[in-house]
Amino acid sequence: GKENVDSRHNRGRGGETTRFHTVSVAQPVRFSRKCPTGWHHYEGTASCYRVYLNGENYWDAVQTCQRVNGSLATFTADQELRFILAQEWDLEEKTYVRMDQRRFWVGYQYVITNRNHSLEGHWEVAYKGSSEVFLPPDPIFGPAMSEKENILCAQLQCFHFPALRHHGLHSWYAENCYEKSSFLCKRSQTCVDIKDNIVDEGYYFTPKGNDPCLSCTCHNGEPEMCVAALCERPQGCQQYRKDPKECCKFTCLDP
Repeated sequence: GKENVDSRHNRGRGGETTRFHTVSVAQPVRFSRKCPTGWHHYEGTASCYRVYLNGENYWDAVQTCQRVNGSLATFTADQELRFILAQEWDLEEKTYVRMDQRRFWVGYQYVITNRNHSLEGHWEVAYKGSSEVFLPPDPIFGPAMSEKENILCAQLQCFHFPALRHHGLHSWYAENCYEKSSFLCKRSQTCVDIKDNIVDEGYYFTPKGNDPCLSCTCHNGEPEMCVAALCERPQGCQQYRKDPKECCKFTCLDP
């Protein structure tokens, strides 16, 4: 809240003087950050996304995503895919393909049904019971594809150059699942407290924002039922600074 240190004298009952110290004025609270550090938030699906650069095969990538309460990303609509393609994923340090192109594992598998004259098959969502409805178009088959494998794994290729990214240019590859690649994880948005800790459903926390004196309940990744504390100004100190992350903690700036 906005600090407003001021003293007022009013007549109370019986004629005695009542002294009020107003140090905080309630204001609308803006919460920031619904994803942990390093994740990108998309409001359309209330989800968080992160590319991991450490090259892993498809099955190891699945386990890494599960360890952060997510899964390899799948998409519900073109708008979500366009959001992914438009992001800066900080992929400069490590790469497994050309510098202007980026590929990463996503949560689809290509099931081969016929190898007679040409490869035939269909895409499936890798996780049974998923509500995702978007399936990729016919893939480009990767050079490392084995003739014995009947299940291939999906790689989404995006482009590093901004003009290509923002035009939504991309490709889908069906690749040998044991090849190593970067990968894209997706998880539900979550509550993140003022110290960047992830908060579990139903727990109290102080959300990121501009008021360290809020206590809220985490519900579906949103702060709800928030209660605010108002702080008395520090005694015997004319100039002071409030701690931005600790409620009612002050630093005296007097000489």
